[in-house]
Amino acid sequence: MKLEELKDLADYAINQARLAGASYAEARIHGATGNESLLKNGEPEPAVLVESFGIGVRVLAKGALGFSATNSLDRKSVKQLTIVTVKMAKSAGALLKKPLTFDASKPVKKKWKAEEKQRIEGGDVRWLGSLLREIDGRLTSEEVGVKLPGRFLTAGTTLEEKYFVNSDGARVESRVPRVHFFGILTGVENGETAQRMIQQGESGGLEVVERLDLVKRVEREAKTLGEVLRKATKPPEGTIDIVLSPELSGIAAHESVGHPQEADRILGREGAQAGESYLKRDSIGLKVGSAEANVSDDPTLLNSNGFSPVDDEGVEGKKRRLIQDGYIREFLQNRSTAAELDVTSNGASRSVAFNREPIIRMSNTFVEPGEYTFEELLKEVQLGVYFASFTEWNIDDKRLNQRYVGLEAYLVEGGELKGLVKAPVLEITTPKLWGSVKARSKRMEFEAATCGKGDPMQGIPVWTGGPDTLLSGIKLGSR
Repeated sequence: MKLEELKDLADYAINQARLAGASYAEARIHGATGNESLLKNGEPEPAVLVESFGIGVRVLAKGALGFSATNSLDRKSVKQLTIVTVKMAKSAGALLKKPLTFDASKPVKKKWKAEEKQRIEGGDVRWLGSLLREIDGRLTSEEVGVKLPGRFLTAGTTLEEKYFVNSDGARVESRVPRVHFFGILTGVENGETAQRMIQQGESGGLEVVERLDLVKRVEREAKTLGEVLRKATKPPEGTIDIVLSPELSGIAAHESVGHPQEADRILGREGAQAGESYLKRDSIGLKVGSAEANVSDDPTLLNSNGFSPVDDEGVEGKKRRLIQDGYIREFLQNRSTAAELDVTSNGASRSVAFNREPIIRMSNTFVEPGEYTFEELLKEVQLGVYFASFTEWNIDDKRLNQRYVGLEAYLVEGGELKGLVKAPVLEITTPKLWGSVKARSKRMEFEAATCGKGDPMQGIPVWTGGPDTLLSGIKLGSR
């Protein structure tokens, strides 16, 4: 069944919801198809084929939200579903102390899609398996220079299509193909082990594979793993400077800025599901970093993994300046949190499937670039460590205390990179991290990620990234 054939069903759901007494209604026809190949230590695992297609209906009645979904795509089933959803909302409304409202976001009428040169539907799925076999062949060759007894590789494509309408007049149709790769490499050398996780992905067609240059990228990571195992020495102790690569800048931005600035966390609605926030509803304007601390989230970046220029509430997406010159400038909002906080939604509501309610999500979260070249940034460091990649990270429930363990990391002396150091540990609070930002490089790089949130869980595609970021006066640990 094609999306075009079901548009009238979404309009029908809106009409039925209003007839049943909903003050607001929305319907989303949402389809997702995909396939994934897996290779474990050179042996193929069963391929994964995904197909999900249905309608999700959300209503506002008596000040409460109701959400239901079905893959029975006929008028009788949708009418019954919609009536039950309105009744559910009305019943919940009787229990609320304060009715929920939506903001007055301008309804969007738009048809959009991610750029693609080679449509995913036209590709032979066997290319995924051949790609993984080529990568694994490189990993097991003598040239890679390290034993990799643990090699888990996956590659896949997905196609997400949506049609959204609401009673405010929004009407949005979208198409987003994506290509993704995920790998875990475990290296062994002289009784020592090290592990590297690699994740890459973009929106677009089959041309993404060539753009990502996966074969060379993964081979390079494996060689680096061997170098770390053979050559890394103990990192310096005490208070030094630290340079974070785009990879480290990105994970820090995602975990310690993006998540705590999701308005549903701040209002306590995600506490039992995905965590809380150290910020409060009145934290706009709070100083949490130096003048060099600038972090944004932008759903409009072309070819990005989190490309979503219109969100799943029919609101136009835009760049969100989360931290600007060290100050909290805005939260990630949906229409209900925006109404409660007396602002306008910035289009941050997304859903991963027809049977999942849209909730506040990041898209592409990153540190803004600066004015330095990488070499100029290093010249600012007399003694420090450059974190080129990480092997481990964690952060507490309120996104305040965090820890990053470096994998590929280098001693910096007199403004120059020296030898590899072993497992340096950056353990720091969010205000201390962003308050220590001294400078940022010009270059920008992004990593793909799957961000988890919600109950039931919604793993959504995002990018994390940024420039090289210099932190001054940091106490370094080691593992």
